[in-house]
Amino acid sequence: MRPWPRSLTTRLALLFALLTAILLVVVVLVQGRAVEEHLRELDDQELTGKVTLIKNLLHRAELSENLPRRLDDAFIGHDMLGVVLRNAEGRVVYGIRPENFGEPQLDDDAVLDVTTIWEKGGKQYIGLQTTVDALDFWSRPTRLRALIGLDISHQVRFLEQVRKRLWIDIFFGAIIAALFALFAAHSGLAPLRRMTATARGLSAKHLGERLAERDAPTEVRDLVIAFNDMLERLDSSFRRLSDFSADIAHELRTPISNLMTQTEVALSHTRSPDEYREVLASNLEEYERIARMVSDMLFIAQAEEGRLPKATEAVNLADEGRALIDFYEALADEKGVQIVIAGEASVTADRLMIRRALSNLLSNALRHSLTGSSVEISIANRASLATLAVKNYGDTIPSDQLSQIFERFHRASPERHRHGESAGLGLAITRSIIEMHGGHIEVTSEAGVTIFILHLPLAAAVSPANT
Repeated sequence: MRPWPRSLTTRLALLFALLTAILLVVVVLVQGRAVEEHLRELDDQELTGKVTLIKNLLHRAELSENLPRRLDDAFIGHDMLGVVLRNAEGRVVYGIRPENFGEPQLDDDAVLDVTTIWEKGGKQYIGLQTTVDALDFWSRPTRLRALIGLDISHQVRFLEQVRKRLWIDIFFGAIIAALFALFAAHSGLAPLRRMTATARGLSAKHLGERLAERDAPTEVRDLVIAFNDMLERLDSSFRRLSDFSADIAHELRTPISNLMTQTEVALSHTRSPDEYREVLASNLEEYERIARMVSDMLFIAQAEEGRLPKATEAVNLADEGRALIDFYEALADEKGVQIVIAGEASVTADRLMIRRALSNLLSNALRHSLTGSSVEISIANRASLATLAVKNYGDTIPSDQLSQIFERFHRASPERHRHGESAGLGLAITRSIIEMHGGHIEVTSEAGVTIFILHLPLAAAVSPANT
């Protein structure tokens, strides 16, 4: 079996041509049948009219010598008409073109008052046989058989010519329809060809191209939009991957450089066991720093791919906050910073992840707080969300940095960088945790006051009324 063409344009053209041909065939058959029935009605009317004419003539005249002349005068100009009148004995009393009739039509047992069609001498006829009343030579009532036939060969030839012409028209109509379908399909599938050309030109360095949505047909517009969205996601993912590769290379360069330098110095000459222990202890700190960085990056990757555990329990944000305050109390006293908490709210979440997110915010706030200031934790219910705000007083984050502060390895300013040796992954981890729980995080920083605000869905059992 020959395979169906793979080209969508060819398929549409062939399908459209086939449907057009079927439609034209149906129209031709219906119209042809209607024409045949109309011609048949006209023939029946003609036969009925001639029968009526014969009856009227016989009703007014006897079977005399003048009757044939009267009938001849009545049928002048009817060259396609044949008439045979027979008496009860079967003798022909009048005839016009009797050769048009065959033996079946002249048979005395032929069915009366039924239209029949027959062929003779290469011609086709339609006829009707009936009985008519007349008066014989002695003016006595008698009954005659009247056989009337019409030559309809011209009608048959006309219908055959019309059919041939219509079949030719159907053939060329299907071809024209196929050509129009090819043009329409080729034009309609232009967006797909542009998508193909765009896809062929895509690479990691060329992801900025987009398809025009305005000229796309309605059936393809959703595909164009989805394709552009896919390109946008790919572009964003490649940019993040490129930035991540550059950032992690930069971040790993420092500890690895420290390890190499300290190792080279230790190997430069013989040292005592205590000195080697110091070098190994220093190297261990760098290894721990690298391990934390790798662990944090793995956590972020798992969170973005949705591979971390889902929320399973109700977590009281105030309880978690107070537990972290106890943990950071020594660090806060060392910096002369006071930590205060107010409000209550419960969310459905993974307790350890929420604690890690809050710990990152609290650690970040303590690291950048001014001595003698305070870190304020405010918890509240707002509609169907729980909000937790961590406010500290310290360095202002530049406004142009606020939209990037949650990116991996990003530090808002050199001043904030000097406050610790964090790799810049804490806030990225916090955002991943919050978004994984169906919430979002935002930050404001003005006049030395920085506020990080978490928004999380409330636990199902918690009333949304404000606390």
